[in-house]
Amino acid sequence: MATPSKYVRQPIVSVLGHVDHGKTSFLDFIRGSTVAARESGAITQHIGATEVPIDVIHNICGDLLKGKKFTLPGLLFIDTPGHHAFTTLRTRGGSLADLAVVIVDINDGFKPQTYESINILKQYKTPFIVAANKIDAISGWQTIDNIAKIRIEKQRPIVKTIFEEKIYDMIGTLFENKLQADLYFNIADFRKTVAIVPISAKKGEGIPELLMTLVGLAQRFLEGQLHIESGPGKGSVLEVKEEVGLGTTIDAIIYNGTIASNDKIVIGTKSEPVVTGIKALLKPKPLDEIRDPRERFDIVKEVHAACGIKISSPNLENVVPGAPIRVIRNNLEELIEEIKSQTKIDFELDEQGIMIKADTIGSLEALIKESRDKGINIRKAEIGNVSKRDIIEAAATTDPLNKLIFAFNIKILPEAKDELANADTTVFNEDVIYTIMENYDEWVEKKKAEIERERRQDYIHPGMIKFLPEYVFRVSHPAVIGVRVLAGRIKNGTKLMKTDGRIIGTIKGMQSENKPVEEAIQGQEVAISIEGVTVGRQIKGKDIFYTDIPGNDAKKIRDMDVLNLDEKDVLNKIFDIKRKTDKFWGM
Repeated sequence: MATPSKYVRQPIVSVLGHVDHGKTSFLDFIRGSTVAARESGAITQHIGATEVPIDVIHNICGDLLKGKKFTLPGLLFIDTPGHHAFTTLRTRGGSLADLAVVIVDINDGFKPQTYESINILKQYKTPFIVAANKIDAISGWQTIDNIAKIRIEKQRPIVKTIFEEKIYDMIGTLFENKLQADLYFNIADFRKTVAIVPISAKKGEGIPELLMTLVGLAQRFLEGQLHIESGPGKGSVLEVKEEVGLGTTIDAIIYNGTIASNDKIVIGTKSEPVVTGIKALLKPKPLDEIRDPRERFDIVKEVHAACGIKISSPNLENVVPGAPIRVIRNNLEELIEEIKSQTKIDFELDEQGIMIKADTIGSLEALIKESRDKGINIRKAEIGNVSKRDIIEAAATTDPLNKLIFAFNIKILPEAKDELANADTTVFNEDVIYTIMENYDEWVEKKKAEIERERRQDYIHPGMIKFLPEYVFRVSHPAVIGVRVLAGRIKNGTKLMKTDGRIIGTIKGMQSENKPVEEAIQGQEVAISIEGVTVGRQIKGKDIFYTDIPGNDAKKIRDMDVLNLDEKDVLNKIFDIKRKTDKFWGM
């Protein structure tokens, strides 16, 4: 049957969440239910996507949708790994997903990938529902055949209390992320409040209500943007795969128009867009047959949006996930320019900064945004694996805080690993952006401390110590006394002077708890040995001593601004002491 010239497509629903929180179980339950509920041939799991027609949703929801009419043909769930799929399904400045479901284990709460999913949804301004999964794992929970409000009310008091505490924790966490949220049945305005639907993906409890909420939101708020023309197909690459007997193929989501097996298409790559013909459009068998790998795909002549499809074509090797696909209809030059603009990472690079690499255009954009939000300068941003050249380039930067590569969901190539073993470069290679940022915070704090230590070691630093009269271990040859560091630091080999500027000697050694130490800082009490003085003559208990700093060092330290407030105060006192005899000291 021919596709009408204008029609309402099914909304694209991305499923996100932390690992092991139940994304797969949730989709498996829907797929299992749809197999049981459908008429023969009505449901097909496409590549990376599951289509659930509206009549099947009516069957699953039962009385919840009794008497309700929908113009939507159904829902298209994207079921590749969580936020990776979401960031891959993109258009310029936004995501192709119309709605999203964030799966959260109610007993485990928000985890790194949960926070990351929420951040990405906020970035792309995508409406979403939170599925509070694994309610059946709450101790004492009873599965009751009714709507959520009544199911909760009928739980034993202690179980109900535990459930409510966990829900309030989730509401509080979302509030901390600047989002209003509540259980779906308490919400008056879904445009202002995130709906939380308690479910058990394992048992199917609450899933009819979640489907009802999704369809209701889509029908009420999204119908206008779901009206599309049946013109040349537009899509987005989800994954690039090698298939036995087919070579390089792409899994794609078609979100507008139609694509036929005799069409020519243009697709974005790392460089120039590629123009190619279609060898085959491939669909998996229906769900109840997909488990048979010998007959995995059906060859089809045409599909229309919204759907998932595998495309076999020549010259797909350099295609990147997240790149746009366009069917050519006598406007090739325009399409090539459009695709170039959509595959170009649209942000300004810095002259100095770190390097960012990611698996897809969308992931790269998400990582760039998180980095920019932290004030991180970015010198280079690319799609693809970490190469030897990347390691060499990062190591060659002058600022030690920029000898860094963020690598999201990609590989470090063997040659790059060999180079990395001997290079002054750090690579954070993770599949969670949130984890990269956490690692960065920890690394930059340690790196700054290390840099400051190295800078301090180049100069004699200000220190002020007090002679503790109760700790005289030797009177002379050398004198060994206990001191407290009042401010700054002292080191072996540092000269000491009194408050009148007279030099008393050089620190020959230091001990703390009977162990030799090289340095003592503010607050520490140590024993020091000083050659050339006698206790009771040149020095006495309660005397205050300062480090004797060369004038050039004092000037450099003051100009470098590496001292804390206490150290600056000590340095000023040393300036006062020295300038009593040399008014140009330290200039």
